[in-house]
Amino acid sequence: MSRNKEKVFNCEKELTLSIIGGKWKMIIMWYLGKGGTKRFSQLKALLPDITQRMLTTQLRELEEDGIVNRKVYPVVPPKVEYSLTARGESLIPILDLMYQWGKDYLEEFDGEVTIRVASELNDFHTPSSS
Repeated sequence: MSRNKEKVFNCEKELTLSIIGGKWKMIIMWYLGKGGTKRFSQLKALLPDITQRMLTTQLRELEEDGIVNRKVYPVVPPKVEYSLTARGESLIPILDLMYQWGKDYLEEFDGEVTIRVASELNDFHTPSSS
């Protein structure tokens, strides 16, 4: 945990949020956990609103925190793949619960909240899919 080793946290929740918090990290983890290993361009395609710089930053932070594994292949052009570590995989049940909570919230406030889901991503929005 090199990114957080110099910080002092008030509680475990604050530490957890520093690792998985933000607009994109949980979504990145979700796609890696449900869809398996992905290249940068595949993640970018799954997250059309994220900038390349932000995706790079989020992946680096997740890697530094031991959540994401980055594998570089010695080929030209460069090939880099991202996957969840065992620690990252341990977050998937939590993300499943958060997904279900959001789904329940959406149903309760039907018509008041809109979620855009691309058709090719629908398979990832089922907690039981791997």
